[in-house]
Amino acid sequence: MHTTRSRPKLVVSADGHGVVSHAGSRLLADLADATALTSAFSDALCRLRPRGTGHDPGRVAVDLAVMLADGGEAIADLAVLRDQRDVFGPVASTPTAWRVLAGIDTATLNALRAARARAREVAWLQADETGHAIPASQAGGRELPGLVLDIDATLVTCHSEKEQAAATYKRGFGYHPLLCFLDNTGEALAGLLRPGNAGANTAADHVALLDQALAQIPDAHRHGTPVLIRADSAGSAKAFLAHIRALRERGIHTFFSVGYPVTEPVRRAIRALPEHVWHPALEQDGALRASAEVAELTGLVDLTGYPDGTRIIVRRERPHPGAQLSLFDQDEGMRHQVFLTDSPVAGSGSIQHLEVRHRAHARVEDHIRCGKTTGFGRFPSRHFAINQVWLELSLTAVDLLAWTRTLLLDGELATAEPKKLRYRLLHAAARITRGARRLRLRITTTWPWRHELTAAFSRLVALPRPAT
Repeated sequence: MHTTRSRPKLVVSADGHGVVSHAGSRLLADLADATALTSAFSDALCRLRPRGTGHDPGRVAVDLAVMLADGGEAIADLAVLRDQRDVFGPVASTPTAWRVLAGIDTATLNALRAARARAREVAWLQADETGHAIPASQAGGRELPGLVLDIDATLVTCHSEKEQAAATYKRGFGYHPLLCFLDNTGEALAGLLRPGNAGANTAADHVALLDQALAQIPDAHRHGTPVLIRADSAGSAKAFLAHIRALRERGIHTFFSVGYPVTEPVRRAIRALPEHVWHPALEQDGALRASAEVAELTGLVDLTGYPDGTRIIVRRERPHPGAQLSLFDQDEGMRHQVFLTDSPVAGSGSIQHLEVRHRAHARVEDHIRCGKTTGFGRFPSRHFAINQVWLELSLTAVDLLAWTRTLLLDGELATAEPKKLRYRLLHAAARITRGARRLRLRITTTWPWRHELTAAFSRLVALPRPAT
């Protein structure tokens, strides 16, 4: 029998020179500079560098965000950047990075958030000037006007004792952060780190998170642009919806679309509906959805205490195999989902459009899933304050990836998830060469996505820079 070798025989050694990996991640570091994120972080953390020597704390924070965007999971993963000085320059040691995180108190954390907002404004201005305006959110085959903010909570398991980690409602142990993403671009606007036993429908937390998220939106977009806030039933607290309505007095044109529990009054209203008021539901591409219908319950359910103009809409659908059904759903043979919205009857589209618009809130689950691979899937410290900073840097990493897609990429990579970006671009290998007083990063000619990566670097160089 003759064997066939499918791979050439190799002799492996660790004596290579001028070879670098994760070369594409330099794109993220340079983008942080181009959007003035690095300088904004340096200003926010300047007090942590009293003698003006050593590593710039703002640069350390940016390096941590780049490392998280690149797929790192722990502070020690900074070694990937640190050991490639020719590409990333001087990078702080692990103990230095720990000291920077430990030195950030509440006031400094707020300054860090304000720095993120300034960098976001620069990135959005760059998008406008280069013809890559902030895209519209999509639902039901239509573009939604303005900005769409999605709020949701998630559970993060802690496998060791950490400050304020607690038992969760799913019988786990860890944290229960509340997060807000911009559906238009996938940017992570805000996040609150909370104990694992924090309530899912705590109105005060939702109010605080929304205020932080709105502070991240540039003034030119925050005022005069419709802002839709979507959430599941945890966001249906009357105090939270009243806060959303009150924001209009500050010139922020807000609307809400939030889930609502199927209570006994809702069940009675559903049973009282005649068949002719049910309308076919829509798919996300605008086509009719088989075996799904929607109807309006406004006027049949007491909504006292909710903002004026609040509407209640129900959707029913034949349950898919394995769906978790309530006793009411089992009796009716249909799965029911209810939500509230204050979008007016005139000018907001049909109830089918409002329902498919609300169902698009499910995209926040994808943002959270990707975010957990970009830093907040695990927290490094026993101290709650350090983990709060880690969450903020994780959100920054999500933003860097979102700005990369919006400003520097096109085609399928402009909508790619972090995993695909890392595999195709960020983790590309290259060779460092020197000549004519220039340092060159040479990507191999056989790399399948070499043209996309070099084009991204070219677009980065052409980005307009903020005035200094």
